[in-house]
Amino acid sequence: MSKITFTTREIKSLQQNPNVQRVSERSITYSDSFKNKFMDEYLAGKLPRQIFSENGFDVEVIGLKRIEQSAHRWKKAYQKNGLIGLTDSRKSSSGRPLKRELTPTEIIERQEARIKLLEGQVDLLKKLEATERRLLNTRKSLEPSRVYQLIFETVEQNHFKRMTRYFCDLLEVSRSGYYSYLKASSSREAREQLDLEAKRMILKAFTRRGYKKGSRSIKMILENDYNLIFSRKKIQRIMRKYNIVCPHRRPNPYKRIAKATKEHTVVPNKLNREFKQGIPGKVLLTDITYLPYNGNSMAYLSTVKDACTNELLAYHVSDRITLDIATKTIKKLVSNKKVTIHPDAFIHSDQGSHYTSPTFQKLLKKYGLGQSMSRRGNCWDNAPQESFFGHLKDDVDYQSAKSLEELKAKINHYMVYYNNYRYQWNLKKMTPIQFRNHLLAA
Repeated sequence: MSKITFTTREIKSLQQNPNVQRVSERSITYSDSFKNKFMDEYLAGKLPRQIFSENGFDVEVIGLKRIEQSAHRWKKAYQKNGLIGLTDSRKSSSGRPLKRELTPTEIIERQEARIKLLEGQVDLLKKLEATERRLLNTRKSLEPSRVYQLIFETVEQNHFKRMTRYFCDLLEVSRSGYYSYLKASSSREAREQLDLEAKRMILKAFTRRGYKKGSRSIKMILENDYNLIFSRKKIQRIMRKYNIVCPHRRPNPYKRIAKATKEHTVVPNKLNREFKQGIPGKVLLTDITYLPYNGNSMAYLSTVKDACTNELLAYHVSDRITLDIATKTIKKLVSNKKVTIHPDAFIHSDQGSHYTSPTFQKLLKKYGLGQSMSRRGNCWDNAPQESFFGHLKDDVDYQSAKSLEELKAKINHYMVYYNNYRYQWNLKKMTPIQFRNHLLAA
């Protein structure tokens, strides 16, 4: 019992509190409802002093020692007999224990109270077991910061106020790290806002002109079009964080270069993979690719690409893969007034039947163009051209075209984008046309 005694004024004040049953100079008898409420809030994580203060008690009048003694006594009684242990069984006059036998009604009421207590304890254990399983399953392959966030959400949502140490030990993280994580919430929110702003700009560059791009293209677009300098590491981190995925070209292990017929002529490989010779209009690469569309329809694309500037100089789309798809592409190249062909220019291709054809080779001689061919079965000898086809198929939704005219419109749109707006890392972060003009000016 506390040594603090109450004055007459303090006794009158305490008697007006509905949570007090009786009060004398040296003791207070609290109501059973207050004890039950105290245990509910205490188990939820509140401190004894806070509970007393919130229920109308003056802590300085009662004294901390009396509050701690009451909390200890009620907790011990609750652990032993549950809610029944909190019931005041003393007589109102003498305070001695009741010696009479309980009536059947009182026995039933006490048993029902004990059953409710046990049911509540079982529900709590089930809830805790389910929470443990969820935490352990979610913990796998998570960074410490995500584990701390997981613990915080679990404690807040399920009111496990006094189980922080237990959850930290369960998930094998330090408590000091957890509390440091909570203290740094403001700076973490500030970083998140910066990341969201960076994400917004990266998404604008990612979808600019209607084609998805990788980190290099995004960096160049941000620098050239938005005057923003982001490192590639930052762009890649933001893309990983917010799951911004650019299309990846899958290798085709079954692709084989068609064999030339016997009557066709194969010419030597005069290029030898020296693609970047620093002279626009000299090394011209050509090839043909397949473009399936509208379910079961097939189209074919023939192109001529400047190996030095990566610019697409001429192209032709057809629904037939006859010889004229290659010859028409060369005629478009020669008739293109925007293209300046070098006097020593030559066409480099694979050993396909279109390019070994006598008709195609006579056409090149007519226009004063030399010819070079890759080694048989070696697509790396024409790698820049193969790479362009791969990018085009990644970026253009050609398969959704309903007609050949719609497919041609998609290809025309992409060619304009590729030459004029697609910045390239190996062209000093310029577009093909910008790089061509740069070389001609130099």
